[in-house]
Amino acid sequence: MVNIVDRETVLCVSLAARPSNHGVRFHNWLYAKLGLNYLYKAVAPTDITQAIAGMRGLAIRGAGVSMPYKQDVIALIDKVDPSAERINAVNTIVNDDGVLTGYNTDYVAVASLLESHGVDPSLKVAVRGSGGMANAVVAAIADYGMSGTVVARNQSTGPALAKRYGWEFSSDVPEDAKLLVNVTPLGMHGDAEDVQSFSDEQIARAEVIFDVVAFPVETPLIKAAKAAGKPTINGGEVVALQAAEQFELYTGVRPSPEDVAAAEEYAQQ
Repeated sequence: MVNIVDRETVLCVSLAARPSNHGVRFHNWLYAKLGLNYLYKAVAPTDITQAIAGMRGLAIRGAGVSMPYKQDVIALIDKVDPSAERINAVNTIVNDDGVLTGYNTDYVAVASLLESHGVDPSLKVAVRGSGGMANAVVAAIADYGMSGTVVARNQSTGPALAKRYGWEFSSDVPEDAKLLVNVTPLGMHGDAEDVQSFSDEQIARAEVIFDVVAFPVETPLIKAAKAAGKPTINGGEVVALQAAEQFELYTGVRPSPEDVAAAEEYAQQ
């Protein structure tokens, strides 16, 4: 497969303080596979205001938005989709002839995965973490009809997140939690990659384990849950689905599940 690149090529970018190769590899693989004249490039902007102005001036079709810009861009764009308005955070911008609209495909991905995995909405939930991604995760879970507890060390963001959605806050995992969700860096490549974000005892009491960490997909938590025979939802599913949602917003083309899986496999290499 070869990407088409000429003067008609449509440009999409990602805006992040620390850009990764995931989006670049995922999107460009699909562009080549589907014969689309698009190109995706990761960017670390020196000035986010200028970067958004550049989207208009250069007719950049779309932008993935990562930390720390997910809230900063809201004041710089024209419209906010309900998926982003719900959590006051944008991770995707689409440029329609100079009109910039913000979306949150993390929220959409989590909501879709809860449904596709048939998660029982009556289960009590424990979400570990209270950062930006946790906001999207808790909102999606709450809108799915579930309730539970935000488990976090941060005594400011944790209680605020819980209050926003009518949940409880605790520094400990409640014993009645049946859906365990990790939205912290525990288990991610780096200093905490060997840390299991929930204990074996907590896993044993639960019915479903969900780890948002995507790099690696097989985190200590996911490995332990599988060893205990528990159904899992992993971060690779989240990142692939949210990227597929972005891809469709940019191109108008919905890639097949098989192509999404192949693109994600390539992106994880």
